[in-house]
Amino acid sequence: MRRWNGWADESRHPTLPPSALRLIEAELGPGRPTSDAVLADVVAAVPASRLQPNSLISLDPEDRVRHATGQSLPDWIALRSGRLRSVPDGVARPATNDDVRALLAWAGSSGAKVVPYGGGTSVVGGIGGAGWGNSRHPTTHQPILTIALERLARLRTLNERSGLATFGAGTTGPDLEEALRPHGLTLGHFPQSFERSTLGGWVVTRSAGQQSLGFGRIEALFAGGRVEAPAGTFELPPHPASAAGPDLRQLVLGSEGRLGVLTEATVRVVPRPAREAFPAWFLPDWSHAIDAGRAIGRAGLPLSMIRVLTPLETATLLALAGESRSMGLLRRYLGFRKMGPETSLLLVGASGTDRLVEAAVREVGPLVRREGGVAVGGSIGRRWIANRFRSADLRDALWEAGYALDTLETAIDWSRLPALAAAVERALSAGLEDLGERVLAFSHLSHVYPSGSSLYTTYAFRSTADPDETLARWRRLKGAASRAIVDAGGTITHQHGVGRDHAEYLVAEKGELGMAVLADLAHRFDPDGIMNPGVLLRGEP
Repeated sequence: MRRWNGWADESRHPTLPPSALRLIEAELGPGRPTSDAVLADVVAAVPASRLQPNSLISLDPEDRVRHATGQSLPDWIALRSGRLRSVPDGVARPATNDDVRALLAWAGSSGAKVVPYGGGTSVVGGIGGAGWGNSRHPTTHQPILTIALERLARLRTLNERSGLATFGAGTTGPDLEEALRPHGLTLGHFPQSFERSTLGGWVVTRSAGQQSLGFGRIEALFAGGRVEAPAGTFELPPHPASAAGPDLRQLVLGSEGRLGVLTEATVRVVPRPAREAFPAWFLPDWSHAIDAGRAIGRAGLPLSMIRVLTPLETATLLALAGESRSMGLLRRYLGFRKMGPETSLLLVGASGTDRLVEAAVREVGPLVRREGGVAVGGSIGRRWIANRFRSADLRDALWEAGYALDTLETAIDWSRLPALAAAVERALSAGLEDLGERVLAFSHLSHVYPSGSSLYTTYAFRSTADPDETLARWRRLKGAASRAIVDAGGTITHQHGVGRDHAEYLVAEKGELGMAVLADLAHRFDPDGIMNPGVLLRGEP
């Protein structure tokens, strides 16, 4: 079970390698660990539920606390300090579409707001609600009902001839892949939150997996499904293609529970690849690494992943790898090849038959060497694959060492990418200078396209003894970086969704007319505004 106030399992206690801790301390200064709130004390402070008993709903205080937030940094600050902004009044676990419809009708008649809960992995404030008060003093007069979808979680139908699989929306990544494995199939969707996030969550946040270059983003994989909305049932047949007006699947993709509850999804699955390879190269600097990534992305090669790291993220990744003999040999080899402190790492992934994988990797080599790249084989890639879903555990280790960590991401065309990357890192690095505090910020290109790339930035700063001050510092940093993204013309989110944290910046991308259209859609599906208010649309209670 995931710990109630973090990411790692309760049985796991992630720690930082000494080399990584030395790097963090050198950049930010000694950490300032704080004491965490105790679960029993937080549960004891939860007010009585404002909902009437219902056989489908749990009113248990601990259950409500465990479903109160997602995984954004403000959520973490609230959980670690025990100052929860809101606690749902009940947690429902429907097992059928009829149950969901009954719960929506019941919530409407009870005056309750409804928050769909998938894997609880939102990092943009998609669960709970800023401004809804805290566990002692709720500021809304309306009860909050969380609908958890864990019982709507299994393979329902599989059409192997057509490559279509229908799952309950609450199916987690590992369970989805395990259900397909006996049939030799895969969806191939592997976001960093894969182990905990759900298919429904991927759809309604427009998720991108780490190997989406080859398997496709979720909008390419989502063939159809079913949404239960306050206004009725919305069914989307899984046609291979259609010219019958606008594609209404697009209303569900990225809707974040604001229109209704996605209860099932039909996805396009493919044969599991016979082989995968993840070779790595080192480039002399960030500029050459960007050019190499761009050349590979525009070459049309059958790759599943292209990943390019800034020098600082490269150094951080190597520090996290520890002081093993193999890492020592790698550092000496890079020194021999005259790769200095500005070195950037490039990883690619290839998935398919032996012949296809070998051909794809062979074609990458000349493109990277043209930019001065040095091949280092597949050991770094294998290490990355083995730990790619564990890196999020480091948030727990960093917090316990006295540091707060957050991420943000965007996407932009190649011509503007270098300036955007510099602007975001500059906004973060200088964000707390007047307080005498430093911020460690580094980035990578996680998803490369022919016309541009995503930019994924991680930043860390020292936490404080006062959780309100730590939250205020996060707001400053998040605001500065978000404004830099908007000013540069990047999207406010490439893969994490909008939630509440990004809602105020959405108008810059959609325009006033576009936002009015979204509001009209929300009213059509949800006339009384009970569904997950505050996500997507600014100014909602």
